[in-house]
Amino acid sequence: MTPNSYPPGKINNLPAPAAFMLALVLSLITGGALTLITRIAHLNKTTIAFIFLLPVVFSASMWGLLPGLLAAIVSFLVFNFFFIPDLYTFQVKQTEDFLVLGAFLVAAIVISELVGRVRRNVTAAAAREHEAIRLYEFSSLLAATTDQLSTTRVILDMIDQTIPASRIEVFIESSPEALLLSRGSIQNGKLLAKPIIFPLQTARDLIGEIRLWTEKPIIETDERLLKIFASQGSLSIERTRLAEAARKALILEESDRLKSSLLSSVSHELRSPLAAIKASVSSLRLGVVDWDSEARTELLTTIEEEIDHLNILVGNLLDMSRIEAGVLEPQKKPNILREIANAALGRIHPLAQNIRIQLDIPEELPLVNVDFIQLQQVFYNLLTNSIKYSPPGSAIKINATPKNPSFVQTRLTNQSLPLPESDMERIFDKFYRINPSERITGSGLGLSICKGIIEAHGGKIWAENLIDGIAFNFTLPIASHD
Repeated sequence: MTPNSYPPGKINNLPAPAAFMLALVLSLITGGALTLITRIAHLNKTTIAFIFLLPVVFSASMWGLLPGLLAAIVSFLVFNFFFIPDLYTFQVKQTEDFLVLGAFLVAAIVISELVGRVRRNVTAAAAREHEAIRLYEFSSLLAATTDQLSTTRVILDMIDQTIPASRIEVFIESSPEALLLSRGSIQNGKLLAKPIIFPLQTARDLIGEIRLWTEKPIIETDERLLKIFASQGSLSIERTRLAEAARKALILEESDRLKSSLLSSVSHELRSPLAAIKASVSSLRLGVVDWDSEARTELLTTIEEEIDHLNILVGNLLDMSRIEAGVLEPQKKPNILREIANAALGRIHPLAQNIRIQLDIPEELPLVNVDFIQLQQVFYNLLTNSIKYSPPGSAIKINATPKNPSFVQTRLTNQSLPLPESDMERIFDKFYRINPSERITGSGLGLSICKGIIEAHGGKIWAENLIDGIAFNFTLPIASHD
């Protein structure tokens, strides 16, 4: 309950009759005490008047203006009855006594009003501070929400902590089904006949409502907080809906972009081998080529090479789809890195006729905890990329060294042209090709597959320019000795 939210009929969290009774009793006690003191000591009327102001100030500061005014009137009457001649009557004969009583009454009323006003200001300031704190907490919690459910739960929790209610419901109209969160229970006979409803209204439409069942009508300060909760909650729900719509639009846009990139990157790669296979098979079927001639062998070799090309392309697409779906799970085992690299060299050998490949991986290198097949694919893709972009007669070097007790760093260098700095990070993106010319074939998936495999192993891959070429670096975890 807020500092200013006292139920009707209560003053400073006390029933109004109790507050007035305490002010009355306090004034009478002060009068009785002064009566006893005057019997043993002489007090002039001014001193007695000042002392009678004490219950007035105390009552006004503790219980407000009206109890203070009651204390002022009672103190005035007691002062007149017990201390102004004629004693024990309300008759005043001397002008001086009239002035003293008049001054006392005016002073008591003014002091009561001033103290009461100060108390009201303090109470109002405390109430505003309480509201500001609650609104700050509410705004902070709403800022951290990312969906309608969490936003609705924050609204429900904040109302439950702030407003005394028997039952609270927050209803949100949403698709595919409405959302309703509630707290408390309805007890017939103790609640209002109908709930108190605060609409959740945005600039575009009504998205829901807050329903409260209370035993008594809510006060003004609580109603103001509820309206703010409803307003801010509506804005937050609308924000999450707009963010969700923007996210879906971004996903659709990215999906369309990937489809376009896939078609533009793969269409040529599919057409070329299919056309070569079609031409070779047609020549063989129509008998254009003598079955015992050397041309027949060349056509069959072309068919085999183009089928291998198609197999690699389809394999890359499948690997990329597994990486995108997050289902690429390496079967990690302790392996010798040199053996994996040699297996990749055996596969790449037919493509590297004019390129020298130097392998410098020491046998005493620690075992790496990797999937043999997947890491072989990394070496194969990096070697294929390097062969495509390296000039004839150049060299490709592969070496590996322990980077720290946990990782081994492998480095593959070639003598291709340096990369622009703007392309250094993008070369690992899907379908990205630095020189998408007809001379250099490829779908732009090889390096992105390498990145997916290395990161699935807990490593990191990056490229850097050298004086005479490009280096691809990647780290792999060292197998434990357990």
